[in-house]
Amino acid sequence: MTSRGKKLFIFFTVVVPLLIYSIVYYAPIIRNAPFKAKEFVSLNYKWGVRDSLENSYNSVTGDYKYLDVNDSLIIKNVKLTERDKKFLDSNADEQGFWNLPSIVANNEADVKSGKVVRYYMEFNYQTKSKIVTYLSDYDGNPRMKSAAATMQKIIEQTIIDAEEKQNKLAN
Repeated sequence: MTSRGKKLFIFFTVVVPLLIYSIVYYAPIIRNAPFKAKEFVSLNYKWGVRDSLENSYNSVTGDYKYLDVNDSLIIKNVKLTERDKKFLDSNADEQGFWNLPSIVANNEADVKSGKVVRYYMEFNYQTKSKIVTYLSDYDGNPRMKSAAATMQKIIEQTIIDAEEKQNKLAN
């Protein structure tokens, strides 16, 4: 068998079956993905202590309310771009946000505590929504904590970046 014949034999016996297997196995998973980027509608993000969660952001209206260092309520209108929304959706996929439970907390007493900062993250799609409440003192599963904390930081930074862009354009 020639060198070219050996290469073709390996290609047709290894690469082609692997490619067919990948298509057959992964196509339904991708097609039936629960949260599709093109169906992303909005993001609601809130944080604070107790159940009040006085700081909030709503991507539909652009309402951004937060308490500053002096406990003064600051109200702004910050709109996310389509690029920002896609960025958030892809990071949620990467972090495994869709696999998190609805409450990431140590126990029931922790949830009722008024001393722990909690973050409410809600991703709304055309047919589904995913809501996760993350308490900052969670010390359980490290992967779960990492996914929730990283997603919270990414959302917060994206909103801050969008606010800075709008401030630069206004000046």
